[in-house]
Amino acid sequence: MLLKNTFVHHVHFWLKDKADKQQLIDGLNTLLPITHIRDIHIGVPAETFREVIDRSYDVSLLILFDGPDEQQAYQVDPTHVHFADNYAKPLCSKVVVVDSVNV
Repeated sequence: MLLKNTFVHHVHFWLKDKADKQQLIDGLNTLLPITHIRDIHIGVPAETFREVIDRSYDVSLLILFDGPDEQQAYQVDPTHVHFADNYAKPLCSKVVVVDSVNV
C-alpha cells in the first residue's frame, strides 16, 4: 500500500559507548506518548549483509507524521526536547536525520 499524506522522519544514532544502547532505546521509548506521531518504529540494524546496506549505526528511529506541521510540533514538544538534551546529545557521537515527503 502506498502511503499518502505522510511526512517521514528517519533518524540514525551512533553511540559514543556501545554499552549505552539500552539507555538510548529507553529514552526513545519516552517519545511514544507524543500525540503528533502517527506511527513510530525503534530499531537496531537488521541481520542483512549486502554492499548497499549501512549497518554502522547503533539504533534507528522512524516516525510517520500526517504532515510537516505535525513534524514541526514534534520538534518543539517538551518530551522530544527532553529526549534530545538528556539522551541523544550526551550518548551519541553522531546523529543523522533524513526527512521525506510524498511526491
